[in-house]
Amino acid sequence: MKTIMAIGAHIGDMELTCGGVLCTMALEGAKIVTVALTAGEKGTTGDIELYKKQKISEAKRFAEALGGESVVLNYPDGLLHVTEEVKWEVADLIRKYKPSILITHHRKSMHKDHEACHLIVKDAQFYAGLKGFKRELEAHYANGPYYAENWEDPVDFRPYVYVKVSKEGYEKWRELISIHKFTVESPSFKYKEYYEALKIVRGKEARLDYAEAFNIDELKKRIIRETL
Repeated sequence: MKTIMAIGAHIGDMELTCGGVLCTMALEGAKIVTVALTAGEKGTTGDIELYKKQKISEAKRFAEALGGESVVLNYPDGLLHVTEEVKWEVADLIRKYKPSILITHHRKSMHKDHEACHLIVKDAQFYAGLKGFKRELEAHYANGPYYAENWEDPVDFRPYVYVKVSKEGYEKWRELISIHKFTVESPSFKYKEYYEALKIVRGKEARLDYAEAFNIDELKKRIIRETL
């Protein structure tokens, strides 16, 4: 079984940006693991601890609806730092779940936690894959990372890989994303509407009904052919 691990700085980041692909692949039999390095608990004007519990519950419900799992680490929202501690925590998760593919944030963002998450995942991928690093679990190399398209991570983002979102996957995503209440209740940004539209736009660019676009590292952008 193929396993996809989507690692975001906050609960909801990956569910919004690559949720269509996650839903599509889950319907096709893949295992989905969502990882949030923080709960995103500061995005409320109310009780932060209550909102944190709500967010963790939402992440769990979304993942379990796909037959997958949700992992939420206990780092503070807005104060995510690039440390060896968090890198190894993520590396151990990669070794535990053995994903085929990693998805995370693009390297440049208006949100410091997103940029930190990008750097953490890059090193965690390296640590997880190298046998010379002795840990409790055996080494596992996960391909990627693929960088999801996020309205907060626009600087130098270039759509490079377009991945089909099936009609069933799109409708499943539209149903499940509303579990994350901020996507439909935020007074400052129409999250659900934006990502609904973006999946349609990227789909049309790819001559499909729906798609999600990803970037990859520059050094991996090589098309090799024996002849033209």
